[in-house]
Amino acid sequence: MSAAALARTPKAHQTPMPGLLWGSYPERAENHDARAPHRPTRARQPIATRVARVHHQLTQLAMLDDTALDDHRHALQPRWAMDASHPRHVEQAVTLTAEIARRTLGKTAYDGQLAAALQLLDERLVEMATGEGKSLATAIAAAAAALSGMPVHVITANDYLVQRDAEVFHPLFKRLGLQVAAVTTRHQPEERRYAYASHVVYVTAKELVFDYLRDRTMHQTGAPALRRCVTALGAPAASGPLLRGLCMAIIDEADSVLIDEALMPLILSRENNDAAGRAYRWQAWTLSSKLTEGADFICHPAMRQATLTNAGRERIATITESMPPLWRSTRHREHAICTALAARHLYQRDRDYIVQYSTDEYGRPVDRIVIVDAVSGRLSEGRRWSQGLHAMVALKEGCKPEPELETIAQITYQRFFRRYHRLGGLSGTLSESRAELRTLYGLQIVAVAPRLPPRRQIGATRAFASADERWAAVARRCTALTAQGRPVLVGTDSVAESQDLSAVLTAANLAHTVLNAHHDADEAAIVARAGEPGRITVATNMAGRGTDIEVNSAVCAAGGLHVLSCQLNPSRRIDRQLLGRAARQGQNGSAETWIALDSQRLAHDAWGRLSARLMTIACTTGTLHHTKDWRHYWLQLCLHAVQHYDEYRHARARTTHFWQDCAAERKLSFSQAT
Repeated sequence: MSAAALARTPKAHQTPMPGLLWGSYPERAENHDARAPHRPTRARQPIATRVARVHHQLTQLAMLDDTALDDHRHALQPRWAMDASHPRHVEQAVTLTAEIARRTLGKTAYDGQLAAALQLLDERLVEMATGEGKSLATAIAAAAAALSGMPVHVITANDYLVQRDAEVFHPLFKRLGLQVAAVTTRHQPEERRYAYASHVVYVTAKELVFDYLRDRTMHQTGAPALRRCVTALGAPAASGPLLRGLCMAIIDEADSVLIDEALMPLILSRENNDAAGRAYRWQAWTLSSKLTEGADFICHPAMRQATLTNAGRERIATITESMPPLWRSTRHREHAICTALAARHLYQRDRDYIVQYSTDEYGRPVDRIVIVDAVSGRLSEGRRWSQGLHAMVALKEGCKPEPELETIAQITYQRFFRRYHRLGGLSGTLSESRAELRTLYGLQIVAVAPRLPPRRQIGATRAFASADERWAAVARRCTALTAQGRPVLVGTDSVAESQDLSAVLTAANLAHTVLNAHHDADEAAIVARAGEPGRITVATNMAGRGTDIEVNSAVCAAGGLHVLSCQLNPSRRIDRQLLGRAARQGQNGSAETWIALDSQRLAHDAWGRLSARLMTIACTTGTLHHTKDWRHYWLQLCLHAVQHYDEYRHARARTTHFWQDCAAERKLSFSQAT
């Protein structure tokens, strides 16, 4: 096609890629006034019809030898580059990629995987049951998109999965003439720049966003083209932007990234050694110990905040009268004191963070605070709480506070992923957030039916008066199940709870393995053995996403993996993720949920306190013990009421925060422009 014809072609129907048409760093301009970014909604034939066409083409490609297959690819690639979203082109690219996957990996894509790949390339979110082969569907979609020339970013849950998937699917991409790379925490800037130059890049959302912020800060990638050119003139040749723009992204566990972690600000910062600030925080920490809860301050566990009462404000004002001038500012001193109170009373060790013990190059002990991600249960290396909270927690644990950080740039996942020209994702749990995903990202959700009918048996939900009673019952349950040769996966809410249960199992002489933030380096090995006969694995939410527990035929014959959820999650999606570890791909398996009525989460929530009170009354009268079916229904009703309320409250908070963030960004852009 001539340059003139190319210029006349509607941009929306062309393939976004770095070049003359889209610029050196393609990304969607953020429209702060739009409810959701525009996503193409071309009419599509039923997915079953499209999958049938792909199967028909696969039978034809199967008769070609490798040389003829390469010739076929070379003949069609120029058409795909012109419009990678045309239904015929999408189907051709998926067909070729699926055939190459069969030849190189020995994996034949099922109808569900082909349907998922087609829907991803149509910019949709795909709800696909756990164990149905999301990794292969993602690889097929990523390769099909990359064949058109688009740089594709595949976002996965953690560095382990990033490295694993890049290595597993390397033969597929190589056979298609595509380069694939992985970007993990350990990679240096030059390694990252080289990796992002590949056609397909596997990376975690956090690493990707921080690299994007570095590009905007150091290379002015968000500035007008003329300013970028001037900046590039004075920069060394090898120090260009890390990324090649935001052309297409495929998000694995999309609900985790787009919903659960949506409010977490990604902040690019630098250290600021402020001696006066360190002294100020130490004084605030000392003063907070002199205040009494209820009289001087009130804790709000749901919001992780503490507020001073009128009596507390007067007391602090009196104590600080003779202190340095900074303490005379009512706003600053109350903020510092409330931050110290929150660190002291609302942030718990082995739930919100761990203390990591290490030594420096001279052998001296260097202890530091490492945040535990509330959603995944994994360590958030390199992440710190802002506004002095991280330093307060360090003082609480007797660690040396790290230097405060000065913010250079920041963004949230909500605003970042709206900037991709093409966006799709997968997860086993999306339907509960359908409206929110449509409103904020303009993405529709489609469900893919499982290949085999599910055979998971869900047991009755049980309530226990205390956590100690529940752990004792868990030990008895594990003893009975392992005697049958079945593996057991026990899900707990926090690192501390996993350690409490581990102590009970040890006292009962039950061999087991613990998977939590203290053992994240051994995650792959622990997960690989979790399906062995008679094995007990105690885990936090680390075992809920991105894991694949394999079980053999002997385990299936004995009844399969049993998942015992001892978690009280704020969303039904997280429950489904954990329970979905059992009975995958039509195998045998079972799951049940056990809760403790003295759970802190029930105590901190109005609906939770009401539900716990009603359940306690029912337990006392014996109703729950004598009527098993009613007990299950009653507990489910109470728990779902708590979860529905939490889901509504969190969704409203995310939406409100997003529009406030957009408004602040719009005002900042206006002030900078003027």
